[in-house]
Amino acid sequence: MKLSEIMSEKSIFLGLKSNSKRQLLQDMASKAAEITGINERTIFDTVLERENLGSTGFGEGTALPHGRFEGLDKVYGFFAKLSSPVDFEAIDGKPVDLVFMLLSPEDNGADHLTALAQASRLLKDENIRSKLRQMNSSQEIKALIYNS
Repeated sequence: MKLSEIMSEKSIFLGLKSNSKRQLLQDMASKAAEITGINERTIFDTVLERENLGSTGFGEGTALPHGRFEGLDKVYGFFAKLSSPVDFEAIDGKPVDLVFMLLSPEDNGADHLTALAQASRLLKDENIRSKLRQMNSSQEIKALIYNS
């Protein structure tokens, strides 16, 4: 599975103006609901529940919130670039401005783990993070994510 198989240009959100981790997750849940057909509140509650187990903010201004959902037919990936960083309780204490959210079918652990690993690899690459922060179009970001 490649990130290009779980994303489209519509799953890239630029300039989100979230003021907190909670609002960011809510904003992304709202947009993800439009694409997946899963209830916005269900997405938010599930991802927040996972965050309560431990922050998915894994450093250098990045986070990888995720959750599993009954009724999904495949893994969905969403990328957000925030207009200004928010505190995400990341392991390095740095605020987050690049977020990759994954929503997976409840019973598909293998694809979920594969997608998590690919998104994590993408966000851990210093060169890619730098390029993502400089880009201002979803087409450019899509091309970078698809070709990385």
